[in-house]
Amino acid sequence: MLPILYQDDHLVAIHKPSDLLVHRSSLDAYATRFAVQLLRDQIGQHVYPAHRLDKATSGVLLFGLNSDSARALSMQFAERQVAKNYLAVVRGWPDEQGEIDHPLEIRKDDAEVFGGVVEKAAQASQTHYQRIASVELPWSVDKYPSSRYALVRLDPITGRRHQIRRHLKHLSHPIIGDTTYGKGRHNRAFAQAFGVNRLLLACTQMRFKHPISGQMLSISAPVAADMSWVIQELGWLAALQMQKIDYQTPQASALQRQIFV
Repeated sequence: MLPILYQDDHLVAIHKPSDLLVHRSSLDAYATRFAVQLLRDQIGQHVYPAHRLDKATSGVLLFGLNSDSARALSMQFAERQVAKNYLAVVRGWPDEQGEIDHPLEIRKDDAEVFGGVVEKAAQASQTHYQRIASVELPWSVDKYPSSRYALVRLDPITGRRHQIRRHLKHLSHPIIGDTTYGKGRHNRAFAQAFGVNRLLLACTQMRFKHPISGQMLSISAPVAADMSWVIQELGWLAALQMQKIDYQTPQASALQRQIFV
């Protein structure tokens, strides 16, 4: 059962788990489970995705319950009227805050979602970030005797495919668990330490106008239990509380191994 965060006669918001596609895609031809079908079967009616959320990313995902509502919601995303908050665990220590202004080329599956020809010219892309916690661990993962990691809040201004992941790679602070843009050595170190094999990126909140009433809605999703487990073990739960970010009870994987001294 997909956790429902909000539902009325026009839209529904769920807490999408990591490792679940929103809909069928040629980029993952072997996938058999999709949020669209699961939610349709769960609530007994057709649903229409209003935006995208990467397969590996967890958090708030919006659907219209009819094509008109979905179209109105999608228009808000296209016109940058939706405020989005994300949380990520990254390698290294970014500046305390800043804005990444780095154009990004359109990715392959944009044609699948929106139809038409995909232009290859880079598009303007901006992401604001704030480092809310950091730690230095006695891990010799790369060429250094210790390794630094940070918990970062991200507010994308534009909405390009993989924008946050690509922007953090550009900043040389890739997200832990990112098998496309990240660092394999650090991903494996976290998997060994915490038994968590996922992208440590979550959409924690969205704020937008209701497509029919125009009323402002704010929908939040708690940080998933597996990700909050990592955050707890790194000593960062207090940072979540200070930021007023909800989280599920931290849960260790059966594969989790204690390696801290």
